[in-house]
Amino acid sequence: MRDTKESRLLLVLLIAIAFALITVDIRGGENSPVDGARQAAAAVFGPIENGVSAAVNPVGNAVSAVRDSGERHDRLAALEKENATLKAELGSDDRKRSRLTQLNKMLKLAGEGQYGIKGAQVIAIGAAQGFSWTITIDAGADDGIQRDMTVLNADGLVGRVTTVGPSTSTVLLASDPDFTVGTRMEGSDELGFASGQGDRPLRVQLLNGKADVKKGDRMVTFGSQADRPFVPGVPVGVVSRVDPSGGDLTRTVYVTPFAGFTKLDVVGVVVQAPKKDPRDEVLPPKPKPTPTPTVTVTVTPSADAYANDYPQQ
Repeated sequence: MRDTKESRLLLVLLIAIAFALITVDIRGGENSPVDGARQAAAAVFGPIENGVSAAVNPVGNAVSAVRDSGERHDRLAALEKENATLKAELGSDDRKRSRLTQLNKMLKLAGEGQYGIKGAQVIAIGAAQGFSWTITIDAGADDGIQRDMTVLNADGLVGRVTTVGPSTSTVLLASDPDFTVGTRMEGSDELGFASGQGDRPLRVQLLNGKADVKKGDRMVTFGSQADRPFVPGVPVGVVSRVDPSGGDLTRTVYVTPFAGFTKLDVVGVVVQAPKKDPRDEVLPPKPKPTPTPTVTVTVTPSADAYANDYPQQ
């Protein structure tokens, strides 16, 4: 529509009529003369409004659902984070329990051998494929650690201290090829020298070439002069193989160490040697042999055999 004097006059007239109808409707209340027209309009446009509402409501519901889904996703993410934290704490508790168990076993071993020890934790390892098998512990000169002290754990001999810093120390493991320790066989007291072979069993040269030794025999450290670098009586390992005796002056046996050098965690440095040699007292109890089951077969005579032995008269 073009903007002319007539169109503006028509617009003003329509606005005046609309205000007049609104005034009459408000003053008339329930008896308003336009109530019938309102009802007719509601009858005509109501279904259309319902249709539009029905079409729009799913969109609104979808928007709400997306918003609620986002809230649920955030809550789920928060719960997953809480679960991960709890699992981490549980794992930490498991490690603490494991270390406490190791410490208790090590203190028991130290008590049986009358060793004065300083507990420490392994904080680094040397390269097994490199020049040496070593570990670093979180105890040093400030803790009373000195070079050439014996290192053990809850299972037995671990190694000896080679380098000492203010708060850390380096330990050469018994599995290192440069490691050698004097040994004594349980019971027979046969002496020898054990050397490391990396991830293979220790190689022990017994001084007696005719020594009576067999698989399953155990040995401990013999000890050093002035108890450095080794104190006596620390469990070393179990004989796993014996080379045939060829009349040589020495005899070679191979020993599986008690300590697992690839899973060290809590260790103890012997800072005070025992007043007397504990000999075999620190060795763990020998495992009881598993009894071999015996089968007893009972033969029951059959009815035919009974009839043959005792024929009817």
